[in-house]
Amino acid sequence: MHSLRRAMKLVVFDFDSTLMNGETIDILAQAHNVSDEVKKITHKAMNGELDFYESLKKRVSLLQGLSYQKALDIAHSLPLHKGAKSCISALKAQGYKVVCFSGGFHIATDYFAEILGLDATFANILHHKDSILTGEVGGEMMFADSKGAMLVRLQNLLCLTPKDTIAVGDGANDRSMFAYADVRIAFCAKEVLKKEANIIIDIPDLREIPKALHIPLQDS
Repeated sequence: MHSLRRAMKLVVFDFDSTLMNGETIDILAQAHNVSDEVKKITHKAMNGELDFYESLKKRVSLLQGLSYQKALDIAHSLPLHKGAKSCISALKAQGYKVVCFSGGFHIATDYFAEILGLDATFANILHHKDSILTGEVGGEMMFADSKGAMLVRLQNLLCLTPKDTIAVGDGANDRSMFAYADVRIAFCAKEVLKKEANIIIDIPDLREIPKALHIPLQDS
């Protein structure tokens, strides 16, 4: 039992602008003609200039009236960052559990979990009524400290410590999970997160992560 516990390790990825090349909410906003307003709020939130909870509520409220089916279609066609599949495959081949924490939405993360082979995703839910977005949001990742709190829960459940944990992100709301991971990777990140990272990758190719960790890539 003790050897099993020591063998298990965990990697937590952010989704928007980390696994995926872009911000889901910005792309949804573009389809609903509220792009400029939402982008301004997103930019401030990711740089740590705005409270994450308030910024999330404000941005989602602007999506009120968007067709839920349209939101699904968009969420299922988001562009992954280069090397996403190879990166996850390489980590899993080394026995890592790989999960995604996203201040974005389950309609995207759950879909890509199947494609990438993620073990779990934690994100938010866009409320909808009569197949139309209501502008309301709820879920596991609503606050600036949600990722850190969820990481501690997972570590407790899996009998893991920060020594067994790698966190990968790009923005201000990834800082809370960095506090509980000994390996903290800032991937194409904002300066506010780079300050708290011990691995910084500025090349927009996720295969750079296994390379930085001295993990062999899986030939596809």
